[in-house]
Amino acid sequence: MVIERISSGSRFETLAAYSRALIEGEYIHISGTVGAHPDTGVMPESAIEQARNIFRIIEPLLLAHDSGLDMVVRNRVFLTDAAHLEDVCEILREKFGDHPPANTTLLVGIPAPGAKVEIEITARRKMS
Repeated sequence: MVIERISSGSRFETLAAYSRALIEGEYIHISGTVGAHPDTGVMPESAIEQARNIFRIIEPLLLAHDSGLDMVVRNRVFLTDAAHLEDVCEILREKFGDHPPANTTLLVGIPAPGAKVEIEITARRKMS
């Protein structure tokens, strides 16, 4: 099977030896994504704004590769503090609505300065 590697061009991909995403047959695997604004690179203070920015990055990537939020089968959420859970869950409910994926949420340290949330996605692709 051919694996297609997708790069965002971020220096962190080279530094940490990872791809932004991988296409593996009918699946797209998106690496952990933090909430810096996709255009400015500025990390917002609030976890809810970080979560919104994460989906500003993830959703177009899914759509560009024959998928979408309705095709997400696995979601992993990493939080630096349980106090951010309600805010992040608000965004997850907004984005996944009637098609919630399997989910794991963990409390962790995130190496990106100021990051309070990181989300990793696995989705199926719409194969014709």
